[in-house]
This record gives sequence, C-alpha cells and structure tokens, in this order.
Amino acid sequence: MIKKRITPCLDVKEGRVVKGVNFVGLRDIGDPVELAKRYNEEGADELVFLDISKTQDGHDLMIDVIRETAKELFIPLTIGGGISSIEDIRQLLNAGADKVSINSAALKDPDLIETASAVFGKQCICIAIDVKYDPEKADYFVFTHGGSKDTGIRAFDWVVQCAERGAGELLITSMDHDGVKQGFDVDFLKQANALVNIPIIASGGAGNEVHFAEVFKETGVSAGLAASIFHNKEVEIKDLKQKLQEEGFEVRLS
Repeated sequence: MIKKRITPCLDVKEGRVVKGVNFVGLRDIGDPVELAKRYNEEGADELVFLDISKTQDGHDLMIDVIRETAKELFIPLTIGGGISSIEDIRQLLNAGADKVSINSAALKDPDLIETASAVFGKQCICIAIDVKYDPEKADYFVFTHGGSKDTGIRAFDWVVQCAERGAGELLITSMDHDGVKQGFDVDFLKQANALVNIPIIASGGAGNEVHFAEVFKETGVSAGLAASIFHNKEVEIKDLKQKLQEEGFEVRLS
C-alpha cells in the first residue's frame, strides 16, 4: 500500500507566511524558512510553498527563500505561484525545488503541461486547481487569481485534461472549504480521484485529525494538505500520523 502523505502549505506573500479564510483576510504567520525547518523536524512528508505576492518582481524573492530552505530540508519541496514558462520552472528546480505547481499558466496554455513534463519529467510537474461549486449550474468550476476569476471551465473536465497532458500530480483546493476547518470537499475529491490515475493532493478544509482520515478513506487521494492548523499547532503532525496508522493507513513515521 502506498503511504499517505501529510503536506503543510506555506502561503508566502512578500517574504512572509500568511493565512486567510476563503482566500481573503490574510494575516501574518511567520518566517517561511523557520517554519520549513520546523515541519522538516516534525515529520512532514513534503512541503508546498505558494508565492501569492502581487508584486511584479518575478521569482527573485522566492529563489532566495528556496535556496535557504533547501539547505535545511530532507523532504520534497514544491514551489508554486506565478510560474509561466519553462525558464521559470528551470530556475526554481535549479534553486532547490523538487516540484513546481502550475495554475493559471497551464489554463492559459495547456500545451505547457506537456512541454514541461517532457523537459523535466512528469514527476516534477504538479498542476494546481482551485475549484468552486456553482449551485445554479449544479457543477464545479475552475477559478484563478486567488479565487477571484471564474474561468468557466468545468473542474472535472480540467482534471482529466491535466492528467492526459502529462501532469504528474494534481493539487486540488476547494475554495468553498478553504480555511473554514469543516473538512475536505469529499464529494468532489472522490469523483476527481476516480477520473485519473495520478496522485491528488487534497487541499482546503482540514480542521482536525478526523478530517484527514475521512478524506483518505472516502476518496483515495494520496496526500492531505493544510496550513493554519499546522502553523498554530492545533494539529501536531506526529499525532496525526499516529491516528492515521491506528485507522489502518500506511504513513511514514519519524
């Protein structure tokens, strides 16, 4: 049985880790390098950095952070936010990232997924998908720009297309569940996971240990991602993994 992964997420804005609810109301959490060190020591399976800065300075700041962090980490590091080209990906991987997470650029040019997977290997290419349910249309749709822009693309269609074009992994965030700590969007994740044969990281809604056990049991996703509950130590990674092991899931114990 493949081990389930626990993945803390650092939303980084202008060099600081921040967190909000439903993508708004951001507050300062701390220094990304220090938090990364902590999660490495606490037994996280991997770490995701999402650069949500509004600046136009490219990846200069994140490159510095990645280099600093990579020296401390012994777990995979995924970087996302503002990646728009093969050169961006090359820069980030050369700086120490193990994987990149691409969102808007893939929607704008789906061929980027195929090209990036061919150049760097699909194991390096994760496609981030932000989804929201539309009750009037009774369907899920893909959003961009921090959840402010509706692309009009059906989420399930995009999930399938990303896998077909060579994505190695999907990072699916439920905007409706993000930050509210009431559990992952099990319904969507279950359907999405059944459509593809690549790993899915579930994001949005984790509030306690039970929510992770639920999403792994009900959907079959490969990893669970969370931010504030780990940042604030509401859930300790070692306790979470112990709980999952007791529930019969294979996990990597420190």
